[in-house]
Amino acid sequence: MSTDTALRTSRGPVRRAERALAPDLARGAMLLIIALANVAGVVFAGEPGLDTTPEGADRALNFTLFELVHARGYPVFAVMFGYGLVQLARRQDASGATPKQVRSVLLRRNLWLVAFGFAHATLLYYGDFLGAYGIVGIVMTLVLLRRGDKFHRTALVLWALSAVEVLVIGAIVVSGIGGSGGSAPLPSSHVDSLAAPDYLASMLDRLGEWPMHTLTVLPFIVITWLGMWAARRRVLEEPARHKALLKWTAVLGLGVAIAGGLPAALTGAGWLHVDESAAGLMMMLHGGSGMFAGPGYVAVFGLIAMRATRPGPVVNALSALGRRSLSGYLFQSVAWLILLAPFTLALGDRFGSPTVTGLIIAVTVWLMTVSIARLLDKRNQAGPAEVVLRRLTYGPRAQSRS
Repeated sequence: MSTDTALRTSRGPVRRAERALAPDLARGAMLLIIALANVAGVVFAGEPGLDTTPEGADRALNFTLFELVHARGYPVFAVMFGYGLVQLARRQDASGATPKQVRSVLLRRNLWLVAFGFAHATLLYYGDFLGAYGIVGIVMTLVLLRRGDKFHRTALVLWALSAVEVLVIGAIVVSGIGGSGGSAPLPSSHVDSLAAPDYLASMLDRLGEWPMHTLTVLPFIVITWLGMWAARRRVLEEPARHKALLKWTAVLGLGVAIAGGLPAALTGAGWLHVDESAAGLMMMLHGGSGMFAGPGYVAVFGLIAMRATRPGPVVNALSALGRRSLSGYLFQSVAWLILLAPFTLALGDRFGSPTVTGLIIAVTVWLMTVSIARLLDKRNQAGPAEVVLRRLTYGPRAQSRS
């Protein structure tokens, strides 16, 4: 390896010039989907966030949330997490690090993600994914990272089996709709911390909720594994070379997610009435099909990045947030606590429709993070959470620039 190459790829945080556009663009844009999903849950103190008696515009909003938002945002970040793990390892390899050193860096980073997740859940929001990402990252580093291409094809087999499962559940749901009577709401779980009367009570509730939530989302390792498979082929770094794959993935991934979410969306909107058993099956179908939105959305942004040879202000702003997605994610949780908690401003119940109010707040908060990220980008500064994680991972000499 030449001295020039070693200098360009020195170990430490990834520099802006080394980053691909598509992953950052996807992360920045999809933080809006995360905001919309989480704010609905906070407003209605449940998962998924749902007005069970919608009227007027709330019907259409419920429909849209179930088709495009609920259980359809986190798979994008799961795909990108697996993708990023391979990118980090590849960069460490290129700098001359030994496999042991690479493993050490990745394990340290993922262990700190678990710590971030614990702090995030304890102080701010029960529905944390950082801890689960850290646990999955540790498993991927130890078990999957150094495997060969043949072994990684197992991920594609698992996705094919998941598609069959979705088709079977979908067929059962469709066949049972006609004969289903009653008018049961879609099942949702109450979240105590989101309805707690004071901050201390909410924190104690979250300490009990976070471990169970983390355990329930760990199976998304199947989604992160697909991201790892894609990164090994540089799908997002070289989108033009994988144009056909990206097109098919966008169509099929989003097609499965939208079709699979349709029964729950119609029921959540109050346009379809079914019994409790059918409603439960619809939510199974909704969740199972939602994982396909991950590669679907990512492929869409890969195609957009391929065409954005000279990114405009919108793409640049979204990418700036994507490079600071950890800070943007945590900023949202602070906003929900201040604006929506029962013991703070509780704005969700003050302006008519909680659904409309929550969505307006979600969009506003997301736009604030976009603006702040763009300002930091102009100053060539990383987000505060990224700075902390980089220093904990790489040491105090880690660069804090974006």
